[in-house]
Amino acid sequence: MTGSEPSFGRIDTSRPHPARVYDWFLGGKDNYPVDEALGRQIMGIDNRAKDVAQANRRFMHRVVRWLAAEAGVRQFLDIGTGIPTEPNLHQIAQGIEPKSRIVYADNDPIVLTHAEALLRSAPQGVTDYVQADVRDPDRILEQAAKVLDFTRPIALSLVALLHFVGDEDDPHDLVRRLVDALPPGSHLVVSQLTADFDPLAVQRGVEMYAAGGVTLAPRAYAEIARLFDGLELVEPGLVQLGEWRPEMGAGEGGDADEAVSLYGGVGRKGQSQGL
Repeated sequence: MTGSEPSFGRIDTSRPHPARVYDWFLGGKDNYPVDEALGRQIMGIDNRAKDVAQANRRFMHRVVRWLAAEAGVRQFLDIGTGIPTEPNLHQIAQGIEPKSRIVYADNDPIVLTHAEALLRSAPQGVTDYVQADVRDPDRILEQAAKVLDFTRPIALSLVALLHFVGDEDDPHDLVRRLVDALPPGSHLVVSQLTADFDPLAVQRGVEMYAAGGVTLAPRAYAEIARLFDGLELVEPGLVQLGEWRPEMGAGEGGDADEAVSLYGGVGRKGQSQGL
């Protein structure tokens, strides 16, 4: 995940960072007391926050399985990578097709310290890491083109990222610029926080993140759906995370009955489509 501002250079342990808070929710160890403190505050208003993080992770797993096994995608660009948590995207994709090529991008220096884990590619494939912010799509695309073939389909993954991009940075334009660079047959993957289901708890979460200097921007269904303008939504469309192809869960444990405050969806770019 990417925070409210680019954070290249040293790791700032004086304020929470979304990637590290997310790591704490997932039971990881690559976080600091300030991240755990915010995580516990959020748990105080929503004791299912860890379950939501797990549901988002399972959504990513299912989508990558579908893309690799059923859509035949062999290239992935994952922006807002976060701290590696196994199985990571490349492990799932290369487990289905070892020749898959993956580029990760994140702006948090702590993710760079874990780049070795991100780069443990199957010998037949490639993984690479770019330290860059989603607000600089040109840099991401330029660096990704060193590994990915932009004449062949690419899956662009923006999972649990865009709610850390405020409206002032125009996330719809950022997505458009990224998708415009992708060839036909490519896919856009998005999961995004919403206040549609539990507005009070989400608003309190927004306030807690703001107190830590982090932007959190929940969006309504229609705003999130706009991210897929010009793309063909893959069935079942833009839905709560657990409703997106639970059969692709591969025994991970289902979250089909969980009503989490995130929407998720996958869009496909056709022959004459763009955003």
